[in-house]
Amino acid sequence: MRAWLPMVAALLWQMASISANDPVADPRHMRYERKVELPPGAGGQACVVLDAAVFGHAANESLNDLRLYALAPGKAATETPFNFSVSRTQGSEDQPAVPRNAGTSNGDVVFDLEMPQRPYSAVVLDLAARDFVATARVSGSDGDGGKATDLGTFVLFDLSGQHLSRFTTLPLQESTFAELHVALHLMPAPGSAMHDLGPSIVRSATAPPSREAQTLFTTVAQAAAFTHRGHAAVATIHIPAHVPVERVSFTPDPKFSGSFLHSVHITATPDGTPDPSAVEIVSGEISHVKFTGASGLGIDQSQLSVEAVLGANLRTGAEIQIVIEGDNGVPLPVASVQLEMRQRKICFDASPQAGRYLLMYGDAALHAPDYDYSRDFVPAPNPVAAALGGEEKTAGYLPRRDRRPYTERHPELLWVGLLSVLGVLGSIALRSTRRQSQHRRRNSRANR
Repeated sequence: MRAWLPMVAALLWQMASISANDPVADPRHMRYERKVELPPGAGGQACVVLDAAVFGHAANESLNDLRLYALAPGKAATETPFNFSVSRTQGSEDQPAVPRNAGTSNGDVVFDLEMPQRPYSAVVLDLAARDFVATARVSGSDGDGGKATDLGTFVLFDLSGQHLSRFTTLPLQESTFAELHVALHLMPAPGSAMHDLGPSIVRSATAPPSREAQTLFTTVAQAAAFTHRGHAAVATIHIPAHVPVERVSFTPDPKFSGSFLHSVHITATPDGTPDPSAVEIVSGEISHVKFTGASGLGIDQSQLSVEAVLGANLRTGAEIQIVIEGDNGVPLPVASVQLEMRQRKICFDASPQAGRYLLMYGDAALHAPDYDYSRDFVPAPNPVAAALGGEEKTAGYLPRRDRRPYTERHPELLWVGLLSVLGVLGSIALRSTRRQSQHRRRNSRANR
């Protein structure tokens, strides 16, 4: 029986290790195509933003089959290297802005903020106070005793006692001052009693990434029709496979002019699965505060998006349900809802001599391209803005012939072969055991 083992091992190794060569990208095997439209005579680095249709019809969520071709007159299509990127905050994330020298001056709470050594365009204050309205006068300096620069006056508030939102962010212009000086003039919110609002309310502060470095988003689907479930409004949107959803945004109804704070629940249910563990649920709040106080202080501030990174719809389609909880007797202030993904784009070197460019996809056999261009890519400060034309099915599309070995196309044969070999070996072992038993019995009788 031992003589069979090397043969069995060699057979299994051969069946498991055979693999097809990496397929070559060929426009004939791309199921879909999109024109990449450039301004006349444009050259140099150009970028085009991808939309939901590209993801919905690509072979997988990683866009491994995405290819760009230059179509010069009288020449064959030439594959053009590109760099794929996803919008995200650039540089540092939130960093602390350290409060110092908190005190009072002329009835105001005053303090300094030691800022991080990078550009910033907002400061979020952590204030231990509720039910207030405040103005914040802000100036900046480099901490060297030089003249301070006025950066503006901003309105902060906490209206939680009225079941509305809280806003304690200083929305500055892009700045790099080493130190900010803040003077808070605090007043009780309308309908609230006056309470102690001294320097101890200043607990901490943070500086988010600069506004210029914030993430950009692309709308992948939207709905303007809502059904009603009790006091809630419900919108349902179906997303095809591979399309990412990373934020849900709401467009206010222009006919609604009041203030509101509503809870939002977003549920993603993958197609064709009864498994409740596969359902994703994200909750958040949307708000708007708009009014003018008795002192003439005006507030107009909105938060109309909810971060919602949903993975349920990447490998299959998914039904996304958005529920906006309402108040009894109060009309919902939302006109539409948008599902958004972080902006995805490709950038390439456009040549005026290329004629036109075509973006193609829809070949599941392809692996992700590996371009030197992408490894050495440096974003241009002002690239040419290209646009995607409408999606079309490729004329003369030719399905790729499956060139994988028969055993790869039918992996079940590996198990059939394995079980057959094990059956043969078992039969041989059984016969060998019987012969040995009979031989021992004959020897035993002969020895008597």
